[in-house]
Amino acid sequence: QVQLVESGGGSVQDGGFLRLSCEVSRQRSTITLMAWFRQAPGKEREGIAAVYIADGRTYYADSMKGRFTISQDSAKNTVYLQMMNLKPEDTATYYCAAAAGGFWPPLTISGYDYWGQGTQVTVSL
Repeated sequence: QVQLVESGGGSVQDGGFLRLSCEVSRQRSTITLMAWFRQAPGKEREGIAAVYIADGRTYYADSMKGRFTISQDSAKNTVYLQMMNLKPEDTATYYCAAAAGGFWPPLTISGYDYWGQGTQVTVSL
């Protein structure tokens, strides 16, 4: 069973930055695609970015381009989400997800087989 452990959330001020980490443990070789999603209170979960494990290709939601960067460190079995110039509207619980199959587009929530527990990001004025 694949396990995803997120870290790096916290509280920052408007304009600040954070880097989230998602470590994959167990059966990592079955994973083809990993992504970051977020969910704010009262809102639907939305996709941010995805990365293909085999070749590092990335995919971003249009609204997330520019301030968010997804990357992976294969040696550490870890995927990162670098977040810059954070705004109060970025306040949400951020989730890491992993998929064992293929689908399109890459931020299709139903395509993901495994989810982390979530890490809270709070941005204040």
